[in-house]
Amino acid sequence: MIEKNVLVTGGASGIGLAISKRFAAAGAKVFILDYNRANGNKEAEELVAQGHAAEFHFTDVSDQAQVMEVIAAINGSIDVLVNNAGVSHIGTLESTTEEDLDRLYAVNIKGVYNCSRAVIGRMKAQGGGVIINMASVAATMGIADRFAYSMTKGAVLNMTMSIARDYIKDNIRCNAISPARVHTPFVDNYLAKNYPGQEKEIFDQLAASQPIGRMGSPEEVANMAFYLASDEASFLTGGDYLVDGGFSKLKM
Repeated sequence: MIEKNVLVTGGASGIGLAISKRFAAAGAKVFILDYNRANGNKEAEELVAQGHAAEFHFTDVSDQAQVMEVIAAINGSIDVLVNNAGVSHIGTLESTTEEDLDRLYAVNIKGVYNCSRAVIGRMKAQGGGVIINMASVAATMGIADRFAYSMTKGAVLNMTMSIARDYIKDNIRCNAISPARVHTPFVDNYLAKNYPGQEKEIFDQLAASQPIGRMGSPEEVANMAFYLASDEASFLTGGDYLVDGGFSKLKM
């Protein structure tokens, strides 16, 4: 059992929800920070009903004043922050509008900045903490039709290294996780919207593009986050940890 307070942004669905559940099951108190009120309340209530400690806080990570207010209202230590909230976009440079770019910047980059800035003083004062940022294989690979998304995840990776460097003497560790394709509700919704009637066929094609032969599961990413936050990972900071089925290194 771990007695830690863990903040998970975007913690009410997909990878974020798997992370929330993984920490809660281990005994942590989980604070789900999410923009979806219905999902957030539902998932927090379910965790509490199962005997776990969880709270939901409506949070727009792109709004610094709101982020500061939400985190200031959380009592006790802030042991772990998982910057998981993010939005995706499919498009090239030409098909990416200014509005698209601003939307991704606001959540994927500014959101990580806002939440990290809101906890860093508390972590310093309490003698340490862990920040985990959700990057992507798109941060370091040239993936087609992911211009804006790749740009923002590259920024997340560089913020990770900067935070790790600047706060290493404060006993604050910061690492990134870079998943490849993970089977989440986003994938199912994307297939239903863009390939109606062909969902299984396209899903199988996407899964086969991973060298390991399948997509990852949210739980597999959550296990990496749990490890990086643990005392067993106390020597790890400033790293980018691939959960990608060999996509980055073994793809032909």
